[in-house]
Amino acid sequence: MADKEKRRKNFKKKLLHTYRLVVLNENTFEERFSFKLNRLNVFVFSILAALFLIGITTLFIAFTPLREYIPGYSSTSLKKQATSLQFTADSLRQQIKVNQQYISSIRKVLSGDVKTVQFNKDSIVEAAKLEASDVDLNASQRDLALRDRVDQEDKYNPLTDVSVANFAFSTPVKGTISDGFKPEEKHYAVDVVTIKDAPIKAAADGTVIFAEWTADTGYVIILKHSNNFISAYKHNASLLKTQGDLVKAGEVIAIAGNTGELSTGPHLHFELWMDGVPMDPTNFIDFE
Repeated sequence: MADKEKRRKNFKKKLLHTYRLVVLNENTFEERFSFKLNRLNVFVFSILAALFLIGITTLFIAFTPLREYIPGYSSTSLKKQATSLQFTADSLRQQIKVNQQYISSIRKVLSGDVKTVQFNKDSIVEAAKLEASDVDLNASQRDLALRDRVDQEDKYNPLTDVSVANFAFSTPVKGTISDGFKPEEKHYAVDVVTIKDAPIKAAADGTVIFAEWTADTGYVIILKHSNNFISAYKHNASLLKTQGDLVKAGEVIAIAGNTGELSTGPHLHFELWMDGVPMDPTNFIDFE
């Protein structure tokens, strides 16, 4: 017991033994400042300093963006941002795909690379012939009821577009047709001979989707109209509209000319397309 008590007193004496920490000037050995220390003070100060550093570090991690640099830390805002960017990237990929398909269709319009389907119209007419006696032309009661209901629904439908039924084209330029619509020869247009520098007008209201120079057809301008119609004007001397411009029917969009390697004189090469299918412009426009 005596030895144990002696060791305890010695430990307490060492713990509370006072030391002096002195800072001296190295050249003059002049004392700058000094303070007393003991082992207990050093131990308590070290514990407090460690707790302070731990508290400051915890606050920085909890309330500052530094926590996002800790490996394995999950940030809710970063997850939301990553999800939003992923959806945006998917939408952009879909939009790029649609634009590529649209540009491919425009290239076919410019190059005339469209496959035609040959069929015998007479055989179709013969196959579709029916005798009047074989057909009951009287509407049933259910048919009459359905027609009446559809009429009532469409009567007050604000989405019904009356202009679709009344859609018409105006003449882009007056002149004589030198080469008609010949899909079997891949000539999906009519060539209208006109005087040099004659004004070329928009066949209908629309938007300019192409207005550039091409080696084969010179200055080309293409308009997109409602009802999925596209009209193309080629071999112009100059263009008066640029891509993205909105034009009205009859508005001058180009000047007739003789540009391009495939041109043999002043004329307008006019094409009309609907849903990617070439149409005979003379079925819609009177060029004479």
